[in-house]
Amino acid sequence: MDLLAELDARGLVHDTTDRSSLAERLDAGPIGVYVGFDPTADSLHVGHLLGQVGLRRFQLAGHRVFPLAGGATGMVGDPSGRSEERNLLTRDELEHNVSKISAQLERILDFSPGPNAATLVNNADWTAQVSLLDFLRDVGKHVSVSHMLGKDSVRSRIGSDSGLSFTEFSYMLLQANDFRHLHDAHGVELQMGGSDQWGNITAGIDLIRRTSGSSAHGVTWPLLTKSDGTKFGKTASGAVWLDPERTTPYQFRQFWLQTDDADVADRLHRFSLRPLEEIESILASHAEAPHERRAQRALAFELTSMVHGEAAAVAADAAADVLFGADPRSVTAEAMSMVAAEIGVVDVAASVASDLAEVLVTAGLAQSKSDARRTLDGGGFKCNGEAMTPDLNLADVPALPNGALLLQRGRKSHRLVRIFF
Repeated sequence: MDLLAELDARGLVHDTTDRSSLAERLDAGPIGVYVGFDPTADSLHVGHLLGQVGLRRFQLAGHRVFPLAGGATGMVGDPSGRSEERNLLTRDELEHNVSKISAQLERILDFSPGPNAATLVNNADWTAQVSLLDFLRDVGKHVSVSHMLGKDSVRSRIGSDSGLSFTEFSYMLLQANDFRHLHDAHGVELQMGGSDQWGNITAGIDLIRRTSGSSAHGVTWPLLTKSDGTKFGKTASGAVWLDPERTTPYQFRQFWLQTDDADVADRLHRFSLRPLEEIESILASHAEAPHERRAQRALAFELTSMVHGEAAAVAADAAADVLFGADPRSVTAEAMSMVAAEIGVVDVAASVASDLAEVLVTAGLAQSKSDARRTLDGGGFKCNGEAMTPDLNLADVPALPNGALLLQRGRKSHRLVRIFF
């Protein structure tokens, strides 16, 4: 299956320039392709993963990929898909954000020397020093206002209550110039993005044609939503980030594990780098026992490995097993550290470790000492996976690999306790 047909089969084509000429160009040899990522925050989120994974697909197929950090466009703000204008970031905020997301862009792609090594670019490098007059002469001259007004991203905002500022209106010109620059400097012939980027992408294609007479191509993928119509990538606690300091590898893994059965086939096809035949095999296995969530587990492990590394994915799986009943004594220190990050650690002096009721109240697992004693008498607490008896002295219990003890009440209430002497 050729690459464009595979993208189609995975549900990754919403709009494309002339398909036959694009397919012919992809068959002819390596092509330069780019996807832009604006630094509106100091981390990318799961909504950006399609762009990164898309570039990785092209790189694995032998093409040259250019992830772009929008140090310049981030100063303006893309109006596409928004009902109101973004708050403008300061230069210091943008520089910080660019440095952070650049590291994330380097994580999934292969930058090691070779004929199709990934190249990270920042549009501030070719935009920041250009004067307004030069920009108007070299770019604005080639783009008609009526053409810009016809783009969905512009038309939808002009008719809204908030309107569209000239700053945002100019965003299309900046992105078009990015495509032109990458085409001239690196031979980039294809830009990809979400379907809300189609107007910006075609503006760049037109600019390349008008300034150099060359042809270029564009592909967009459908924007992601959940089967119930709600926004993809949002949880009760907010966005799911790629930065482990903002969304831990365990939480990242859990986000994908909790994918609804109605969505999991779509997510595997779009995000997984597995061959289509393997995905179909996973889905067939999943259908035999949906309660085992085999498709979600495969998806969660692959994407956690992709974003945070295989060791973190293995540890996140083990941490989840511990929190759902596995023996904590059999897991690694890294897995227990992930558990600690999720449920917290309470320090308890060895002198009170024999007063179980006091420890359980301090750990937040009992409302009062009398509650703790009643539950202890009924065998309702566990320590490191084994039932606690009323005469247990926690100071005598061997610590887990992270130096703590795992106390548990029922199936879902856990706390790590560290005994200090």
